[in-house]
Amino acid sequence: MTRAPAAPPLKSLAALTQARVALGRAGAGQPTRAAQAFALDHARAREAVWSAMECDTLERALQDVRTIRLHSAAADRAEYLRRPDLGRRLGPGAAAALAGAGGADVAIVVADGLSATAVNLNAAPVVRALLARLAQTRLTAGPVILAEQARVALGDAAATALGARAVVVLIGERPGLSSADSLGAYVTWAPAPGTPDSRRNCVSNIRDGGLPPDAAAAQIAALLSDMRRTGQSGVALKDLVARAPEIE
Repeated sequence: MTRAPAAPPLKSLAALTQARVALGRAGAGQPTRAAQAFALDHARAREAVWSAMECDTLERALQDVRTIRLHSAAADRAEYLRRPDLGRRLGPGAAAALAGAGGADVAIVVADGLSATAVNLNAAPVVRALLARLAQTRLTAGPVILAEQARVALGDAAATALGARAVVVLIGERPGLSSADSLGAYVTWAPAPGTPDSRRNCVSNIRDGGLPPDAAAAQIAALLSDMRRTGQSGVALKDLVARAPEIE
């Protein structure tokens, strides 16, 4: 009888992941090093939640790209965290500023979300890579919107004001205890206020140690191409691709 292969030692697994495995123990508790590492990662996650988006730095990194700054209806970070609904709405004057920005196929929104740290580190390379890929397609991109105290759904209102056919929201993901700098991209076709999350496609874990910016931009551009071809996004797009592999 053939024996099943032995399970890999925990130390081998620990080398393949940032998850907390093979921490060891000290009596009935964790070793001091593991406890201190947990406290440090927890502090980094809290700092990411309260961090501010560095709009000046982002604009310098995108100096040859037109940008528009705007704010959600949340007055400050504390209100943003208490009132998610305000983070989904444009602040005063934002819709009028966008309406005069000219039409485009794709609206690109950079939003702080729950980790401006992720945006400050990763957003500019993703935007540059995505604009380069869109330039090779028939999809035009509007000005890059830098949105403070913003959540994903704010992109729907911004795209509507721009008259865009699709929106890409690059947003700081909720920090975890293994990464506080993960950027997410939410892509929606035919966005409008009230769009449900089931109509969005997400590319996540964009960061050093996760999905590189160029690879993320390639996935986003491929999604936009499929959306233009099918007129669908989210669950409906996945169902279409599952039924017709030639769409891919």
